[in-house]
Amino acid sequence: MFTVKPFKVNVPQTVLDDLQQRLRQTRWPDAPENIGWNYGTDPVFLQNLVKYWQNGYDWRKHEAAINAIPQFTVEIDSMTIHFQHIKSKNPNAKPLLLVHGWPDCFYRFHKVIPLLTDDYHLIIPSIPGFGFSGHVAKTDDGSAKIFATLMNDVLGYKTYFVAGGDVGQGIAKSIANLYPDNVAAIHLSDVGYPNGSEDWSQMSPAEQQFGQFIQGWWYREGAYAMLHATKPQTQAYGLNDSPTGLAAWITEKFNTWRTPDGSIEDHYSKDDLLTNIMIYWVTQTINSSMRTYAVDNPQGLASNNKVNVPTGVAIFPGDAPTPKEWAERRVNLKRFTKMDKGGHFAALEVPELWANELKTFFNSTGGK
Repeated sequence: MFTVKPFKVNVPQTVLDDLQQRLRQTRWPDAPENIGWNYGTDPVFLQNLVKYWQNGYDWRKHEAAINAIPQFTVEIDSMTIHFQHIKSKNPNAKPLLLVHGWPDCFYRFHKVIPLLTDDYHLIIPSIPGFGFSGHVAKTDDGSAKIFATLMNDVLGYKTYFVAGGDVGQGIAKSIANLYPDNVAAIHLSDVGYPNGSEDWSQMSPAEQQFGQFIQGWWYREGAYAMLHATKPQTQAYGLNDSPTGLAAWITEKFNTWRTPDGSIEDHYSKDDLLTNIMIYWVTQTINSSMRTYAVDNPQGLASNNKVNVPTGVAIFPGDAPTPKEWAERRVNLKRFTKMDKGGHFAALEVPELWANELKTFFNSTGGK
């Protein structure tokens, strides 16, 4: 028997006061002149962001906006799971589970809620180890089993759609493979990447080129993932103690993985960036979120197997240039779209484009 409890975010004022003191006491490192983002987070951008965090950003306003959306907690497998549940007024609406990734959170989807509720009942959980869920990192399969229980046993949805990206794509693939009778279709913004174990003689030229790109990407950009997968505790001491350090670690990814034009603030507002960072700060979940990489060895996971459930894939220009052949190798591909704008966090960066693409695919597949 599951007890669903209404939930409201209510951060103690002492936490906010402590945050302000830590921001004031930031000990800034030196940086080469005009370095920009070349060595990591741009020091000029970060100093401006922290200044706004101190003098302009209003957490209570965003806390109230989050609380205006129906949200709940429930205990599943001895773990607290936080989720938003927005019911559509449409009697023919279908349930849709939206799964975020790292270093974002359930807040990734706040702009698409009004764009989707005419057609879907939305269920937007915090992945275990993230946000207001319990601080226990789970594998793709572990989170998939919890979310399947949430959808089926707690909320009573026997058939539903799933959409996700980043960590969320792995969880979506696990749900589809573990519970194929319950999942009508899934929509992904990535399908995973070559890891070197593939037989390249069986891969198309486009797939081989993609594999070479990913190999180079790991050398250029993959250090964070290696740290998360091997030494997350070491990194966590600094990130959990310094809000400026946490902001640097998170915003660097939002900058690197966005649409490759303009500046980061052409794609995300300071308020969007800081609200996402605040959720990590006030919940102290940066460590447990990073541990997800350490526990998620792909060997033996359902997320590593080809998905037979109908799948739509949208590839955004700020993300890895996945070829159609690779997507066909990984999923039962029914729609493949190369988008003109957007990045890794497309639902937050280009909400209308992301939502329209998702609806186009799910409307074409119907339900089981």
